Amino acid sequence: MADSYFPRWRAQPDAVEGRIVGTDERLAWPQMFAMGIQHVVAMFGSTVLAPLLMGFDPNLCIFMSGIGTLLFFVLVGGRVPSYLGSSFAFIGLVIAVTGYGGHGPNMNVPLALGGIIACGVVYAIIGLIVSAVGTRWIETLMPPVVTGAIVCVIGLNLAPIAVRGVSGSNFDSWMALVTVLCVGAVAVFGRGMLQRLLILVGLLMAYVIYAIVTNGLGMGKPIDFSIVANAAWFGMPHFTAPVFDMRAMTLLAPIAVILVAENLGHIKAVSAMTGQNLDRYIGRAFLGDGLATVVSGFAGGTGVTTYAENIGVMAVTKIYSTLVFVIAALIALVLGFSPKFGAVIQTIPGPVLGGVSIVVFGLIAVTGARIWVVNKVDFSDNRNLIVAAVTLVLGAGDFSLKLGGFGLGGIGTATFGAIILYALLRRKPAQGPVD
Repeated sequence: MADSYFPRWRAQPDAVEGRIVGTDERLAWPQMFAMGIQHVVAMFGSTVLAPLLMGFDPNLCIFMSGIGTLLFFVLVGGRVPSYLGSSFAFIGLVIAVTGYGGHGPNMNVPLALGGIIACGVVYAIIGLIVSAVGTRWIETLMPPVVTGAIVCVIGLNLAPIAVRGVSGSNFDSWMALVTVLCVGAVAVFGRGMLQRLLILVGLLMAYVIYAIVTNGLGMGKPIDFSIVANAAWFGMPHFTAPVFDMRAMTLLAPIAVILVAENLGHIKAVSAMTGQNLDRYIGRAFLGDGLATVVSGFAGGTGVTTYAENIGVMAVTKIYSTLVFVIAALIALVLGFSPKFGAVIQTIPGPVLGGVSIVVFGLIAVTGARIWVVNKVDFSDNRNLIVAAVTLVLGAGDFSLKLGGFGLGGIGTATFGAIILYALLRRKPAQGPVD
């Protein structure tokens, strides 16, 4: 008998702690709901932080993360456990396209939305191609040395933005460092789930300290809590229509390459953890991620991607049931209908947000290096050495190229530079290290 499109989830109400709960299994519903809440908390920090850094409405982006996750779930037939949240790959280029200053709402969001949609379309097309011919061509074009360099460049390219955001005054700079210390303390001294939520918990600690210093002691700019008091508990999300500008579209569309590399790595990681070969669903996963980005862009949200934070939760709990992500998505939709929840997010002080940005952007850069370590990239091979070295400098230095009306910023130049450079050099025989 042929397999059904969706799994028939087998109930495991008496699951023993430490036992793996497979993608086609489920716990008792109260436990499933608790796991759903945990996944919402895991994705929350980054899914809120990314839109704040770009001047998007974080409440809407939480809502669209739920929509995107449900769309992904349907397209992969409930076979791949994943949560889709706001992607950090868009931050640098969205800021470049919109000229966003880093504080308050971004008035040029519609311009970015057209580019986000273009990226989603390219990503979805790649998904269709992969569904037809497989992933070998992607793995050939983007081996670990290339994907590691691209991920690392995202963090390095964003570094100046984070530093500028906390350099407005001496007080802002010190509060940013306090925030960094809070996140670092949770990362080093926290245990269990507390440590997994280092960004969110560290941000909350810094928020409380900032409120005591400003609202309590009268130093710096106090937090305005009136917007929370005046906000309604329930209301419709504020949707925004896109504007299709060719320059913005050509700048943002290449981000699809980064999302492909990211999603491919995530699916490989989940395959290794579950012991299931999920390669047959990679094309559909790309398609789901791409279409979710398109839908988010049309509504006014950021581009989305599969979330490493939620993969980390699965690694800790050993619960891979895809139904958990349906529950998490539904919880995100409910949060999206609460303007008061969005108002609370808007009270996060700029220096606190900037301090968290320093940590997050640094972690992105280090994640790229981790890809090299995990995959044992051989830097005694001059091909790998040159590809990584050139890519890092192009991205960190924000090297831009223009050809007629087409232009690429630092991340785009570094991404395509890494792919093309590796393709040109890969047929050469391996040589010894540079002296």
